[in-house]
Amino acid sequence: MLDDVFNQLRGLANEVSGNAYTPYSKQPVGTVALLSNGSWIPGVRVENASYPLVIDALISAYSTARCAGRIDLVAVVQNQPFRPSDVLFLSEALDSEWELAAPDVLTRKGISELPNPAKSRDVSLTVDNDSEAAMLALANDVADCAFIPESGFPVGCVVVTEDGSIIPGCNVEHSDWTRGLCAERIAMATARAYGHSSYLRIYLSCPHEPTATPCGACRQVLFELTPDVLIVMARGSASPETTTAEQLLPGGFRGDALRS
Repeated sequence: MLDDVFNQLRGLANEVSGNAYTPYSKQPVGTVALLSNGSWIPGVRVENASYPLVIDALISAYSTARCAGRIDLVAVVQNQPFRPSDVLFLSEALDSEWELAAPDVLTRKGISELPNPAKSRDVSLTVDNDSEAAMLALANDVADCAFIPESGFPVGCVVVTEDGSIIPGCNVEHSDWTRGLCAERIAMATARAYGHSSYLRIYLSCPHEPTATPCGACRQVLFELTPDVLIVMARGSASPETTTAEQLLPGGFRGDALRS
């Protein structure tokens, strides 16, 4: 029974890998996180010319689940083998014991049955109108979902895709700070995982800091993926400010020579 579920998830992970952004390694990685009700959440590898900023597919799926308020993961399958460190990451992130059931399968320790995979969980949001004020209010609501036990500093982001989908991201921290992600990078990774690669606008909310802007890491990722897309930032009582990744990171490096 478990093998049947694993094989279904393997097929989904292989399909999801087609949404990965891997122009440098040419090795697309897709991950599927199965929830307790049978729905699932995708994650993909998102590379960057600044190699240390690569977003891992497992972290992508886990962070998307956290932003959606779902921590009831019961299994995770990837289209390539997991590393030993991935077991520790998920165990610490979810405060539960996880184990390798197969080289490409992680499960909660001791689990004996799993639900059959159903539809992927839709994480896109809706608004009554798409005015700037409404979208910034939505980003502010997303900030309330941030998982921030280390910093207590919430940030929310919504990305509007070319087809009108609204993809959320909030900062998700981990006790190993190098494996946490900011709201902007989670929103971009989530959009990619769900097959969105063209974007119209990005809205950010940083409710506790009136002078905040995206960190250097997020600027680099946004510069590569969305250089010309307008970014509207709301910071508490400060007036909203509109900019682009190119303006935030003048002289940024895209690594075009590395793609060949």
